[in-house]
Amino acid sequence: MFKVDVVDPRGPEAAELISALSAELARRYDNMEDGSGGFEPEDALGPRGAFVIGRIGGNPVACGAIRPLGEDVAELKRVFVKVDFRGRGYSKVIVSELERQARVRGYRVIRLETGVRQPEAISLYESLDYHPIPNYGEYRDSSLSVCFEKRV
Repeated sequence: MFKVDVVDPRGPEAAELISALSAELARRYDNMEDGSGGFEPEDALGPRGAFVIGRIGGNPVACGAIRPLGEDVAELKRVFVKVDFRGRGYSKVIVSELERQARVRGYRVIRLETGVRQPEAISLYESLDYHPIPNYGEYRDSSLSVCFEKRV
């Protein structure tokens, strides 16, 4: 059974998943230093942020976060499922829980950035009714980025 919980993003399970995602992104985008995407665990702390971990049998296999971008805008970050657990719909469960967490925290809009070398992520967000928007913030001039938004 896949179970999702809000956790402290500074914990060892979160660090393991974030590290695995960062390593994967660094491999896909050979121009990146570490694949961190500018995310710090502290970004998901506090009353306006959230970090979730999905577990199977107590073992962490997926994660994701929201962090504040503005008064009513959250940013989706660090959505990841370990390779051996992909293709089972866990990423949709993670994103759905993050959307719920965003609504509870008073957000009306979720924005996100993903990369052009991540077609599976692009397909995921499109399947969940996220629509493309112009690149924003630090991604504005990045030819490797594609940004999406959804009203929640």
